[in-house]
Amino acid sequence: MAQFFTFTPKRKEDGAIDFYTLMDVFDERKEDGTTSPAGHGERKIKFNDMKVLIATEKPFAKKAVDGIKKIITDAGYEVALLEKYTDKAQLLAAVADANALIIRSDKVTAEVIEAAKNLKIVVRAGAGYDNVDLAAATAKGIVVMNTPGQNSNAVAELALAMMVFMSRNRFTPGTGSEIQGKTLGIHAYGHVGRLVGRKGKALGMEVVAYDPFISDPAVFEADGVRKVDSVEELYKCSDFLSLHIPATAETKGSIGYDLVMSMPKGATLVNTARKEVIDEEGLKRALTEREDLKYITDIAAGIQPELDEKFGKRVFATPKKMGAETAEANINAGLAAARQVIDYLTTGNTRFQVNK
Repeated sequence: MAQFFTFTPKRKEDGAIDFYTLMDVFDERKEDGTTSPAGHGERKIKFNDMKVLIATEKPFAKKAVDGIKKIITDAGYEVALLEKYTDKAQLLAAVADANALIIRSDKVTAEVIEAAKNLKIVVRAGAGYDNVDLAAATAKGIVVMNTPGQNSNAVAELALAMMVFMSRNRFTPGTGSEIQGKTLGIHAYGHVGRLVGRKGKALGMEVVAYDPFISDPAVFEADGVRKVDSVEELYKCSDFLSLHIPATAETKGSIGYDLVMSMPKGATLVNTARKEVIDEEGLKRALTEREDLKYITDIAAGIQPELDEKFGKRVFATPKKMGAETAEANINAGLAAARQVIDYLTTGNTRFQVNK
């Protein structure tokens, strides 16, 4: 069942802020913009006419929500919380008077943006932001941000765990193999890719990487990683290939038959990025022709039931995207999102804006 609450700040006697629901705490707002909390004598609170909506179909951890609320109310803004909603209409109603929006994997479509007449900023608590209609947001002058790096360790640990899982026959009876001594290829050497590389090296893997946006070899050399000059070269030498590319017009469907077929015997493709970057028909064809290849993903393919039935233990998809599903990542991303919202509303800082 969807839950919707509104919070506003109230000062304790020591000046600290506590959280109460709007209905429980405040009398009517006065003309000068102050309110007089019922039963609290002469103390008055002046706060901004701004509301920050946290809209999460899959909620943040309670500790994260408490931290987010504190950051926002400390700055003098109202907080609205919409959790576990099951209908888009609930989100449309909630955003109607919101000035800022914090989300996780929730979809902010053109319809949502149109309904949010007062919206100034959307912050996606996480790295990926393809769940936000950037064109619609930009057309309305709405700033969109992500929180890069906050989920990185969680995703990196999952990627390595997936490699072990597949190399040990998905933890079923039978002889598996070790990842030590194998070549780990990293496609996109950003926050997550670098952590995967470092953890892979700690486990005795040889690490190679390709990133067309990083031209300085010193970036790779500092981590003891060998830089390759093309995506084709990367796939040809990788026993495990860890995908970390975003879903863009250029990358969607870019990982398909030719690249997968070029991988070494017994190779495993690991996808903790986006399902859209995979050419699913090309992948299926490669897995059909190469019975030694494996594929594991944190984002189920559109044809996942068919892949599962046809290839058995050679493929695996997590039941629901879980790369960032750790308590630590949940809290880090949520708090970062709240700080970015307040920073933008108070100073105009657009450091993490993705729709410039």
